[in-house]
Amino acid sequence: MQRVVGQGLRRTIPISEIFYSIQGEGINAGVPAVFLRTFLCNLTCGWCDTKYTWQDQDNAIEGINYDSLTQEEIITEIKRYNSKHLVVTGGEPLIHQTELSPILEALKADSFFIEVETNASITPSPNLLKLIDQFNASPKISNSGVFVGSRLRSNSLRALALSGKTWFKFVICNQGDLEELDEVINMFDLPRDRIILMPEGTDPETLKQRSRWIVDICKKKGFRFSPRLQITLFGDKRRT
Repeated sequence: MQRVVGQGLRRTIPISEIFYSIQGEGINAGVPAVFLRTFLCNLTCGWCDTKYTWQDQDNAIEGINYDSLTQEEIITEIKRYNSKHLVVTGGEPLIHQTELSPILEALKADSFFIEVETNASITPSPNLLKLIDQFNASPKISNSGVFVGSRLRSNSLRALALSGKTWFKFVICNQGDLEELDEVINMFDLPRDRIILMPEGTDPETLKQRSRWIVDICKKKGFRFSPRLQITLFGDKRRT
């Protein structure tokens, strides 16, 4: 895959989709938002529900796997919708943080609230840390199937924690994940009052079953619980 880079707001970014829905996860669950989903990811989580943003990315074809949009085109598309709440997601959007910064600067000047979904393995730049209102970081534990050295990186986790803007959302599959979760929180000194647990699942019944005991864990440990409203409301579909 090759990205074309031009000048100013004509620099391009590979985009999977831009759409309007509600935020389905995290502390802003239920809020109407515009979603900017970038293409490419540096991790390959086994249970990922947006594999279309990274599978076979080296052989991806523009116009089929992604659209190469200029920064100006992206801004225009985002402003078409009736919301000034933007969720930048992926894939892994911080791969494109240099190209994204002018877009976010323009939207902040137009009073947008901006949250970024990240796997927390890439350190945000100082400029991005200033621009973003909220980071939704999702450090991956071993249930992701990703090598630990790729998924847990102290520099990026520390920068996100110190920003004071980050909520740390962990995907939980089973009770065995909880011991590892505590180890990660302690190892990287993550703020326990900003920990969110979310059940893994791409169908409502699985989410319902896992949610029941995960809620009990949240009550016991003082963590937050996150639903996956996009799944329970719309199913495992794109642009939701």
